[in-house]
Amino acid sequence: MLISLQGGTFRFSAWRRKFGGVSQRMQAQSLQWLEEDGLVRCVTYEVVPPHVECSLTPLRAEAPERVRSLGDWIEPSTPTFSQV
Repeated sequence: MLISLQGGTFRFSAWRRKFGGVSQRMQAQSLQWLEEDGLVRCVTYEVVPPHVECSLTPLRAEAPERVRSLGDWIEPSTPTFSQV
């Protein structure tokens, strides 16, 4: 989720469509946790219909690269992990 927010501000509805197989409730809850942890900033606009825009906070903009690096390290090691 963090990696998908890298590079700009996204409307929640557009961001939500990127993830297949994950419920809207789970995505909203995960986004709320990221916001509570200070990784993401969301702005709610009081319009009809309402919309929410989310982006990474400036202090946490490096988080997606760290997560991506961890994933890049784990992915080729998966067969080794399953043999242990």
